Amino acid sequence: MHPIRHFITITRHRHRVIAHCFRVGIGWQGLFHDLSKYSPAEFWVGARFYQGTRSPNEEERLRQGYSTAWLHHKGRNRHHFEYWTDYNPATKQVGPVKMPLRYVAEMFCDRVAASKVYQGAAYTDESALTYFLRGKARRSIHPETSALLEGWLTLLAEQGEDAAFAHIRKQLKTGDY
Repeated sequence: MHPIRHFITITRHRHRVIAHCFRVGIGWQGLFHDLSKYSPAEFWVGARFYQGTRSPNEEERLRQGYSTAWLHHKGRNRHHFEYWTDYNPATKQVGPVKMPLRYVAEMFCDRVAASKVYQGAAYTDESALTYFLRGKARRSIHPETSALLEGWLTLLAEQGEDAAFAHIRKQLKTGDY
């Protein structure tokens, strides 16, 4: 059990996300990022499965086949594509729906911050894109949302943070997906 280390990790991550959200123009939204991680349902599970190099949810999932903390988290945080599923009236099945632009921007900020926190000195501007592409084939995300996020991560990898954050900020202002 590592409650102090877990607290430090999630707080470092959250502060980076907040800073990134301010850079893309959604600072107020960023201030509320991941507050559920401090709830007992998520915090104590995270402390129990803490490793420091990846999400504790992955370890909980390996040990029991699912993550109670993740199920709690994804249902309360709109910056996760897993939140955005609903019944499709045409197919009568649950499937991904297109995410609002501002939550895709927060998801981008979240992924970049997570890469920085978990990779430390090994982080590069390509890190978040590499992680995204590694899981792309298994991901159930709306195609337009996936393409938008991948485009932003590619921009980050190729042109750096200043260009990527400026581009996202401009796109949020125009509202164009």
